[in-house]
Amino acid sequence: MVLNTYDADKRKLLSSLCHGAIFFSTLVLSAGIPFAILIISDDPVVQESAKESLNFHFNVWFYGLILGIIGFFWWTIIVLPAIWIGAAFLLFMTWIVPIVAIISCLNNPDAAYRYPFIFRFL
Repeated sequence: MVLNTYDADKRKLLSSLCHGAIFFSTLVLSAGIPFAILIISDDPVVQESAKESLNFHFNVWFYGLILGIIGFFWWTIIVLPAIWIGAAFLLFMTWIVPIVAIISCLNNPDAAYRYPFIFRFL
């Protein structure tokens, strides 16, 4: 029988920090926090949370780039509502979903939160 030897409070803190890093900035700097935690942590749940957070960062940047390109090149009356809907969805994804992830990490520290509607590169 293998016992869980990882510190639950440390796991909560590091996992929450991974998911909350998106709030620090929208620049590449915010992805540095989960990347650093992924490198230095030996806890498998924290590493999974860091990977999931990095995947979330990549998705937010990708969708933001797509919306920016569409808005820059195809600004017409027909496309403008689609851009606003896409921007609202992106805003929802960057604020609400990480808050849910942090709450999930605090309530259930033994499982990594999985973001909905994202592509997983890592």
